[in-house]
Amino acid sequence: MNDKYQSPLSERYASKEMQYIFSPDMKFRTWRRLWIALAETEKELGLNITQEQIDELKAHQDDINYEVAKEREKLVRHDVMSHVYAYGQQCPKAKGIIHLGATSCYVGDNTDIIVMTEALKLVRKKLVNVIAELAKFAGQYKSLPTLAFTHFQPAQPTTVGKRATLWIQEFLLDLEDLNYVISTMKLLGSKGTTGTQASFLELFNGDHETIQKIDPMIAKKMGFASCFPVSGQTYSRKIDTRVVNVLAAIAASAHKFSNDIRLLQHLKEVEEPFEKNQIGSSAMAYKRNPMRSERIASLSRYVMVDALNPAITSATQWFERTLDDSANKRLSVPEAFLAVDGILDLCMNVADGLVVYEKVIERRLLSELPFMATENIMMDAVKAGGDRQELHEKIRTLSMQAGANVKEKGLENNLLELIAADPAFPLTLEELKAKMDPSQYVGRAPEQTEEFLAQVVQPALEAFKDELGMTAQINV
Repeated sequence: MNDKYQSPLSERYASKEMQYIFSPDMKFRTWRRLWIALAETEKELGLNITQEQIDELKAHQDDINYEVAKEREKLVRHDVMSHVYAYGQQCPKAKGIIHLGATSCYVGDNTDIIVMTEALKLVRKKLVNVIAELAKFAGQYKSLPTLAFTHFQPAQPTTVGKRATLWIQEFLLDLEDLNYVISTMKLLGSKGTTGTQASFLELFNGDHETIQKIDPMIAKKMGFASCFPVSGQTYSRKIDTRVVNVLAAIAASAHKFSNDIRLLQHLKEVEEPFEKNQIGSSAMAYKRNPMRSERIASLSRYVMVDALNPAITSATQWFERTLDDSANKRLSVPEAFLAVDGILDLCMNVADGLVVYEKVIERRLLSELPFMATENIMMDAVKAGGDRQELHEKIRTLSMQAGANVKEKGLENNLLELIAADPAFPLTLEELKAKMDPSQYVGRAPEQTEEFLAQVVQPALEAFKDELGMTAQINV
């Protein structure tokens, strides 16, 4: 095991559930289900296929003789025909009707669609649980004032919970896109070498009406609403583009979330979970690095860049098909899913264990609040008979002086003391300090958070209530 390359996506990041969806076992079991669906459909439409043959195929649906297939592939250099051969060895009565009228893409492409659909559903389940964890966090801290930033410079206050709604909203947009993509997934069906169903025209003696029933029947047997109405040999590679694009969008949202957590951890305001025996640095024993958030960012960048692969592959397909998509698809599509799976597990884990340091938040906010309170102070002075323009200039001058004390001299912010000492402002220091209640400056942040959670988030979660309650297992 240690003498060859192993993908970190499997070894470190992706869950067992997602790894199984893209496993050889899932792939080849699905091939056999598709062969059974095709044989049943052909029997039901009048071909000379017996129930005994169908029963034989079903009896060996899951006990795949992999060694026989591998040995055959060494000889014939064709994976589909090797598995047709292996299945036929187990099903001698049905051997002659396996894969009847189909081309390799019947099992290959339909399986890809089935696998991606199952993987999208697992992604959706995890995304919903990330949203649920963040919603709990937002609700808990909906009224806790904190310093907001624009350009990472101090701006008007918000609340910790309101900030979390910004993360949730982006994930909800991804959930909308994800639901749409899942709703549009269709099978290729069985359309033959160039998509014309010419082989079935031969099998069914030119009976177009019967042939029109094949794809809908196969789709129903495989749990899909329909097949693509037209195709070349393959389903349009535009589908892979659509699928991986929605994964890249989820990755972008996760990256934004993780960046904010990393910045907040630097400020010592909010930290990701840090386990009792976790080591933050090999050199600096005191460090608590945001390694999970950093890993989210790292994997997210990979997925966002990976989305170029299906787009370029789709753009460069020739006519009814080429084979330059195959090697790329084997890498780019599964790896996008495995990485997003790991990303969402990490997001779930971080969101569930966020630690908020309220005193640090309060101290930083109070250090900046005097600057933000100047407009209210100025308005009170105007009400007492002062000149707005003159007061504005005085406030500006005193703010610059207080800022210099903080930045150049390392002193505390003494703006309130400077204002109290200026006779143009008829307010005592005690009266000014009374205006330093942070909750007076957060606007409608608590109400916005409540409304958003009740009116937007809860209905979205209610639609997937049976999938809630997941916990994420982080490997390293």
